[in-house]
Amino acid sequence: MALTGVLRPGHVQLRMLDLDEGVRFYRDVLGLEETGRDAAGRVYLKAWDERDHHSIVLRQADRAGMDFFGFKVASSADLDRFEAELRDDGLKTERIPAGDLLETGERLRFELPSGHLIELYAEKTFVGSHFGQKDPKPWTPHQDRGIAPMRFDHALLYGPNVDRVLDIFTRILGFHLAEYVTLPDSDVKGALWLCCSNKAHDIAFVIHPEPGKLHHVSFYMESIDRVFRAADIMAAHDIKVDIGPTRHGITRGGTIYAWDPSGNRFETFSGGNSSYPDLPPIAWTWEGLGEGGGLDVAHRTMHETFLTVVT
Repeated sequence: MALTGVLRPGHVQLRMLDLDEGVRFYRDVLGLEETGRDAAGRVYLKAWDERDHHSIVLRQADRAGMDFFGFKVASSADLDRFEAELRDDGLKTERIPAGDLLETGERLRFELPSGHLIELYAEKTFVGSHFGQKDPKPWTPHQDRGIAPMRFDHALLYGPNVDRVLDIFTRILGFHLAEYVTLPDSDVKGALWLCCSNKAHDIAFVIHPEPGKLHHVSFYMESIDRVFRAADIMAAHDIKVDIGPTRHGITRGGTIYAWDPSGNRFETFSGGNSSYPDLPPIAWTWEGLGEGGGLDVAHRTMHETFLTVVT
């Protein structure tokens, strides 16, 4: 599958109620590597198998949640093309100069009808991994520091107008719809799992009356065994768990959902199915989410906190 245009999720900026506490959690418990701090006080981190300078940005704030989600695109020409198409579709765009984020080139930002800020960028400093790019090592100690996810994988966002979001992502940004859930007694798609690659999903949306809400950010684990190991580490550090360990029906991935110290939900995720743009999307009904184990295969139930708690 040749990837062009939007390539992959690149970064997310999260708000911390206590930045020092947040850094300790993401660095020492989750096991990310701190890669820099800027004049605005933001802290940058990456996972052990990520090659770019950062994927997670943390900042001090008086409320939790997400500031923006960024995708890497193939070239600066793609930024020009997407900007023109987004403006033609009635969306306001903003160019953010190179260097506003550490080691990151110019960014194109726009606000979705769901209230979320999305960014596209073509350049970020390649710092490599501890394996090396030539004759890479088979193992590095960073794989076992904390929970130790391989990478930042995706986010689930809550907000209104997800039908319009679906149109923007598929018609303009080139994503395809992998799975969806229809609302009760309706054919309206109220939850979307979208891909720019052949992963299970790269971003997801659920309809919600409040705009701009974050449900969770997700970190990819090498295997379900590493998800179980993450559960042990969460227990040892008294991390509050929402769901899991279990397995989804949607995406078929192994999972644990828990909360960081500021109340932002995060996921440790493994496996998952493959999605290709020529395949029709998998359809779920609202009733099937519970009866068919769409959210929780093991318990076949809907979890109230999962459906209602967002930041």
